[in-house]
Amino acid sequence: MTKVLTIPGINNSGSDHWQTLWEAKHDHIERIQQADWDFPHCDNWVKNIESAVQKSGADTILVAHSLGTLALAQWIGQTKLPIKAASFVSIPDPQGINFPKEAQGFDSIPNLHLSFPSIIVMSTDDPYGNVDKTKALAQAWGSELVVLENCGHINASSNLGEWQ
Repeated sequence: MTKVLTIPGINNSGSDHWQTLWEAKHDHIERIQQADWDFPHCDNWVKNIESAVQKSGADTILVAHSLGTLALAQWIGQTKLPIKAASFVSIPDPQGINFPKEAQGFDSIPNLHLSFPSIIVMSTDDPYGNVDKTKALAQAWGSELVVLENCGHINASSNLGEWQ
């Protein structure tokens, strides 16, 4: 069975977050742990993604949310490891006014065409995102773009539950 690794954002994903609910329900879905969820540094998060994918293998799907999407993008720009696919949910704008000051090293987003299938999911009213920048990333990366209306940051506060 394909392994799915989740990459939460800053402060981790709480008990009502769709990533946590997925992990609790499905044995093949597992979270990539970070040493510091509250004061994240991109280089450290990228190293943990590399280590997790190295253990998991090429038949891995990565599902990132929020700040985890930026770490995933940085990892993709640096790694030689293959993966099966990736999903980026609620990509934040590192230059946005709501971007967390505690997050260090996440300011650049690689602009490269991805060599595997990918989906970007965004909401029209995400307080951390930028609609135009996210659409441009989807085009540059060759990702399918899914636009949700008024779902905020697509997190526990969005009341999505398990979110099929």
